[in-house]
Amino acid sequence: MKMKRVAKHTTAATLAAALLVGGGYQTFAKGNDSKDFNNSYGISHITRDNMVKIPQQQNSDQFKVPAFDESTIKNIASAKGKDASGNTIDLDVWDSWPLQNADGTVATYHGYQIVFALAGDPKDSNDTSVYIFYKKAGDKSIDSWKNAGRVFKDSDKFVPNDPHLKNQTQEWSGSATLTKDGKVRLFYTDYSGKQYGKQTLTTAQVNMSQPNDNTLKVDGVEDYKSIFDGDGKIYQTVQQFIDEGGYDTGDNHTLRDPHYIEDNGHKYLVFEANTGTEDGYQGEDSLYNRAYYGGNNPFFQSEKKKLLEGSNKEKASLANGALGIIELNDDYTLKKVMKPLITSNTVTDEIERANIFKKDGKWYLFTDSRGSKMTIDGIGQDDVYMLGYVSNTLTGKYKPLNDTGLVLHMDLDPNDKTFTYSHFAVPQTKGDNVVITSYMTNRGFYEDNHSTFAPSFLVNIDGSKTSVVKDSVLEQGQLTVDEN
Repeated sequence: MKMKRVAKHTTAATLAAALLVGGGYQTFAKGNDSKDFNNSYGISHITRDNMVKIPQQQNSDQFKVPAFDESTIKNIASAKGKDASGNTIDLDVWDSWPLQNADGTVATYHGYQIVFALAGDPKDSNDTSVYIFYKKAGDKSIDSWKNAGRVFKDSDKFVPNDPHLKNQTQEWSGSATLTKDGKVRLFYTDYSGKQYGKQTLTTAQVNMSQPNDNTLKVDGVEDYKSIFDGDGKIYQTVQQFIDEGGYDTGDNHTLRDPHYIEDNGHKYLVFEANTGTEDGYQGEDSLYNRAYYGGNNPFFQSEKKKLLEGSNKEKASLANGALGIIELNDDYTLKKVMKPLITSNTVTDEIERANIFKKDGKWYLFTDSRGSKMTIDGIGQDDVYMLGYVSNTLTGKYKPLNDTGLVLHMDLDPNDKTFTYSHFAVPQTKGDNVVITSYMTNRGFYEDNHSTFAPSFLVNIDGSKTSVVKDSVLEQGQLTVDEN
């Protein structure tokens, strides 16, 4: 790439040279620290200036996840499965996502709403599989959800010539779309405990039948294949993670939660990842990049000094979370690796449950994250967030909702039965409210209270502002508010 040197005069004591590097402007400044630079890599960022303001906002009712009455919470009665010995057991059910239309609204399949969810044996943390739950579109009670069982048989993963599926040990979160020809297309994360936590974005067509008026049945899968496991340059691979020292260093590797969208006839997956070597990689040098800080120069210098001299230095240097995007061919194979929509360098290594949809001509991007993974003063171990961003175009620039990106906050003790996480915004066919789903009760914590669908609630979106709608708590697992 041809580089241009641009002279920029500030004061007699300060001279900065800007280089166009990798699509973003990089500036080296004299007068502060010779290591300082400013390179956006042409990507939007969750900045430290945004994040340090969140503790001042998070106690407002505008952002609070509603309090729920523990006595009213039910397990999902149909959530039954088998343990390793073949015994019938009650399952924990946590991350979930609805079958959606291409625009993100909830699809109706033969009169039913379908939810895919991670479920497993409460006593075996390695037992993690994708299940299908379904109910008639007009029903709202949690007791109306039926269980169609696992999507995949254990033998399904032995697909000839696929280099990744055979090593899968768990099935992690994703998304699902109802195609134009009425087929159910699932995207999820193939996790391999055999390969140091390797994660691969994966897809399959899920074949379903309706044996009678009250039942849906999984009839196997086809076109089951791996899509993407990182390229190293834009998105970190598991091998890079291993070469950097892996989990022993306190580092984390993510390449998961694929969320399917369409725009102008093109197919895309937006997903959680970590940056690669060409778009702002991890390492101590990242702590000198002003683009990750935001704010003015005095803020940059003071916040940088605090990081370099504080206990969060190593954690911040490893933090390179990203919400990535790839384009797909019509057969759902990889077409193009694209720059991330947004990254969280120096802030956190983990921005989960990528979720994006178009509303009123703007793209709304959401992610879940835990305070325990962050490096921001004032954000505690029990803080849980849903963050949100808005852009006029799919690929950005993304700006934070509510000035900082804060959309939801929850800080219950993880042992609390009404603890919720994995908040997911479901757009509706009309109006300015979205339904927020999540799971309640952490996995394996209680003998009788299992992880379950949390009560849903509403969040209002008004341009670049959002707010939790007062007294809007819905039924557990409710997806829509415009049912007839």
